Amino acid sequence: MSKTCGGPDARRAGPVGWVGRTGTLTTQYSVQEVAPGTEAESGHGSRRAPRKHRMLRWSATTLAVLILAVAGTGYLYYRHLNSNIEQDDLNLGDNKVAEPTPNAAGQTPLNILIIGSDARDNEENQKLGGAKETFGSTPLADVQMLLHLSADRSNLSVVSMPRDTLVKIPKCTDPDDGKVYAASNGRAMTNQSLGHGGPGCTVATWQELTGIHIDHFMMVDFSGVVSMADAIGGVPVCVDANIHSRDSQGHGSGLKLEKGTTSIKGEQALQWLRTRYGFEDGSDLARAKAQHMYMNSMVRELRANATLSSPNKLRKLAEQATRAITVDSGLGTVKKLYDLSNELRKVEPERITMTTMPNRYVGARVEPTEDAEQLFRLVREDIALDGKDAKKATAEKAEAASDDQAAAKDEIGVLVQNGTRTGTLAAAGGRASTVAALLVEKGYDKAVSDRTGSLSEATTLVRYPSAELEGDAQSVAKSLGIPMSSVKKSTDVSGVTLVVGADWREGTTYKAPKQDDATPKTAEALNGADDTACMHVNPGFTWS
Repeated sequence: MSKTCGGPDARRAGPVGWVGRTGTLTTQYSVQEVAPGTEAESGHGSRRAPRKHRMLRWSATTLAVLILAVAGTGYLYYRHLNSNIEQDDLNLGDNKVAEPTPNAAGQTPLNILIIGSDARDNEENQKLGGAKETFGSTPLADVQMLLHLSADRSNLSVVSMPRDTLVKIPKCTDPDDGKVYAASNGRAMTNQSLGHGGPGCTVATWQELTGIHIDHFMMVDFSGVVSMADAIGGVPVCVDANIHSRDSQGHGSGLKLEKGTTSIKGEQALQWLRTRYGFEDGSDLARAKAQHMYMNSMVRELRANATLSSPNKLRKLAEQATRAITVDSGLGTVKKLYDLSNELRKVEPERITMTTMPNRYVGARVEPTEDAEQLFRLVREDIALDGKDAKKATAEKAEAASDDQAAAKDEIGVLVQNGTRTGTLAAAGGRASTVAALLVEKGYDKAVSDRTGSLSEATTLVRYPSAELEGDAQSVAKSLGIPMSSVKKSTDVSGVTLVVGADWREGTTYKAPKQDDATPKTAEALNGADDTACMHVNPGFTWS
């Protein structure tokens, strides 16, 4: 991992402050850039019972950026905070995923992958994480959550992936020493991706599985969780019975709470986020639910009161936040993190939806289900998981014919790509050639197949790079029965490009799938405004 000092020049703007109870947070000075208790099981090769895939903990860092601000008094302190921030490469894989098409207002969604590392690489992490036999071993990405901020900034969706999800880890190259990690032979647990060169390989793995373009990542370890939770202050959580997460064999996080609501912070917050033994059935799905409750409660707490109104508290938060995280270069300065916080802060709690990737057992591991692909599609297409999206004003426009007149069919060049590969299925052989031949039969004499490799695209799309080719792209779509809503402008192509998606793996007749935009029930959605949520305690872990 490389540590990069934020060197851009900066200047102070005028003094500002916290405004009442509206959730508006600023600092004494805003900065502008001018120029440039322990779990006994470790998860490292140990045997596990079915459904005991363990997610460890989620960090308060995830949504703490909602209140991150520069609490310093000038340029030197600003540089000091920047020097705290660890940076690493965003994507270590070879394949890229196209950025989403902007909406009518020119806005695009923002996708941030949150990674919780189980690294036990120092005494503090060892003390907090236990499992002495794993000291200094290759870290695992034991918490993985994708934050999706909608293009219009009206809603936020979170998708958690169980750490034991079986996926294909792509080839990744370590940016520090150039070591190449070959693609996994078959499927491997997703948490192993972190050890293939760094967080950028976890990003590449997510993009390969979901087809979602990821803009940034943020990573934190055990000690980072504790320091951030201390800086933020108490967060109320609820259990429906007294709980002590510890069994006769020493398994458990050590969390001990009385029935009802308790405000937790610091190491106790880490225990809550790591607890599996004692919550519901003892699985990682229960642990993810507890993490979602904590996140939602934290956001509500920060919006409801001004606990960070003093300069000293703000300074402490800025110090701890910048020391706790590793990010990509796109978030590598305090200014960039603060700008991100302003974007996230626009979303009200009632428009935040927490989910877990739907999955099924494969032995003691899990794999994504069809419902998972539905969830991924909703994120890809920027559809709110709470079902409260206003009708898209651009929908009718997307279906309308272009003002650009199409050229004659035999003059339109079309590149056909095979995008039928999915997270669970290999690409269907010969699809690009088959569809290119079909287009030639229909009069598109310049249609050719792309033989450079397969892509992953859930639905069949026609892409074009500029307005003067929109009519040509729509002509191709119309000839094949592809809806106009699937004709997209994209700077990732140089001409009209047809991507044969996973919804057209066979045959020569395309049938557009009926779209169900409802969030699958198996995603266990939790609304951010639900302050009645309370974790169920397993009777075997209660006390009196």
